[in-house]
Amino acid sequence: MPLTILNNQLGGVPPKAKDRVFDRKGKKPEHYYRDQLFELEEKGELVVHRIAEEQDAVEIETKYGRKKKVPRDMTWHHKSCGQCGHIPGYSTSIFWLLRELGYTYEDPRDQTSCTAWNYYASSTSNPAAQAAVALRNFAQAYEDGYYPIIHCGTSYGHYKEVREELIHHPKLRDQTKRVMDKLGKPMVFPEEIVHYSEWVHVMRDAIAEHQTLDFSDITVTVHPACHYHKLVVEDAVYDKELYDGQRTAVVSSLVKALGANLADYSTWHDCCGFGFRHILVSRDFSRSFATIRKIERMKEEANPDVTLTHDTGCVTTLDKSQFAAKAHGRNVGIPVMSDAQFAALAMGAHPYKICQLHWHGVDNRPLMEKMGIDHEAAWTEFEEIAAKVKSGEIEYMSWEDC
Repeated sequence: MPLTILNNQLGGVPPKAKDRVFDRKGKKPEHYYRDQLFELEEKGELVVHRIAEEQDAVEIETKYGRKKKVPRDMTWHHKSCGQCGHIPGYSTSIFWLLRELGYTYEDPRDQTSCTAWNYYASSTSNPAAQAAVALRNFAQAYEDGYYPIIHCGTSYGHYKEVREELIHHPKLRDQTKRVMDKLGKPMVFPEEIVHYSEWVHVMRDAIAEHQTLDFSDITVTVHPACHYHKLVVEDAVYDKELYDGQRTAVVSSLVKALGANLADYSTWHDCCGFGFRHILVSRDFSRSFATIRKIERMKEEANPDVTLTHDTGCVTTLDKSQFAAKAHGRNVGIPVMSDAQFAALAMGAHPYKICQLHWHGVDNRPLMEKMGIDHEAAWTEFEEIAAKVKSGEIEYMSWEDC
């Protein structure tokens, strides 16, 4: 034990963060799924989709120290139903970042929903159908020659559960294989399930190099998504340099890289209120929890300019629950967006054409003014392109129009 720590402990003074020894508590997993997938491949039960050299992977550390590979190039984007339907600037910002940073990707047109929202609401399907949905999407990525990256935290968490079930239940593998045979698709599972925020995490320094706006006056709180770090916890990414390795590093690492002020609050570990099923079966509970337990705590303890998160449900619940609380005079009013939108704004993305902040519920104009964005001019530019679509002059807005 370092002498400074021993002296501090003897004197009853807790060691400073820089002096602490990083020692992960809790029961470590005895078997890692990746090895188990390779064992199943050796038996001829499935094909493991490996991250190829041309996908330019970076290794990062997970909760219990295992190295996880995150591909940067040639990625296949498993989009989110909720993002596309409620917060389209979320997905657009991810694609914009890829294009600006010079990476190739596939935006598939034949990807299906993961169906997990209804699964968590106990209203659909069975294990074989759930597994077949996951494997059909993974097989499509494999056949397209790109590595899958999951946009939605719910899909990410659910697919990790599917992986556990497939590894441990031979009967389920047999049932799923029969479905895949009828579809004419191979039985494929990726060696790593990668969430897009892990890609943002490994790209944070490159994003900072392209930063055009000064965020040093912006205070940010972070809500880590339950589906990311509470389901199959050993798969989430940690960094001992962030919160002493006691919280997942994704999102917070981006805030630090962009020079914004990362602020803490006491209920960071709590759910956003979305729940795994509450938003569908008990929406009033979700809205009350989101505003009273999360947003008001942030306002009282950190008073941030914005809160960032990395999941469809979290952005939607935290942002679009505030209007009801505001009507009742509660202490709310924090803009909410994804890490991808925040990163894109930092690099100069258009706030309406790319980040599409007009879909968000909370007034984000004061935040944009603090960021140095002329939101009035930006809105005029957006209305001009929208008028061209309305008149039929153009069919849709393209990347070149942005």
